[in-house]
Amino acid sequence: MRSTWRLAVFLLVLGATLGAQAEPPSSRLPGRKPDSTEPWGAFLGRAAHLAIGRQYSVQHPTNAVFLNTINLSTIVKNGKLGDPERLPEFVRRLRPDITDTDALVLFEIKPDNEEGRKEGREQAGRYLAALNDAIKPDKKLAGGTGFEGSLFLEFENGGALWQLSWRTPEPGVTLYRWSYRREKSHASWKERAAQKEEALPREEAEQRGQVAEQVLRAAYEKGEWPSGFQGQVYLPVDCR
Repeated sequence: MRSTWRLAVFLLVLGATLGAQAEPPSSRLPGRKPDSTEPWGAFLGRAAHLAIGRQYSVQHPTNAVFLNTINLSTIVKNGKLGDPERLPEFVRRLRPDITDTDALVLFEIKPDNEEGRKEGREQAGRYLAALNDAIKPDKKLAGGTGFEGSLFLEFENGGALWQLSWRTPEPGVTLYRWSYRREKSHASWKERAAQKEEALPREEAEQRGQVAEQVLRAAYEKGEWPSGFQGQVYLPVDCR
């Protein structure tokens, strides 16, 4: 009983935190609203989550994959894992980053640092505990492994070159990082990708953070490019 109560408290706090983050201030090109309090890193975080989640779906086209817009109740029901009514009411609306109900694995996506790794481990563990306590014995989930990749964004037809890369160093925890290649005249994007990797400059993030999110969405959803964007997206299939 004590263990169940501790899990309930943990999940309740987690749900409140995620709920507070679920509706960030809106923004529009070329940058956020002047009165927005949303940090620029939030744009890059959302862009990473979007791209990594979509890429997992692309790599597993026949699997039932649920991304972070889908809550646990829907995952259990539509993934045919069991009865969603068995989930405690206060955890039904929580949304793991990637849940594959055919492979029976789950991933949490976090920045590639020690804090992100620890947070990802804790959240993945809580999601798995909540799910596995409510679903059929033969449908138990585990932390996913072996998921990694990278993609590139090229701005201004040969200007800045960004890289998003991700790895899964432990079950259920996928860590991402953004990096940067300096402009180099008359060089292909592959030649520039081979240059020394640098940390993404703050001014780059501030200038192009939201555009990166919109461009990646357009690339994966085959939608319209954001107005004013002049560049290219090189998805993992292009980077092989």
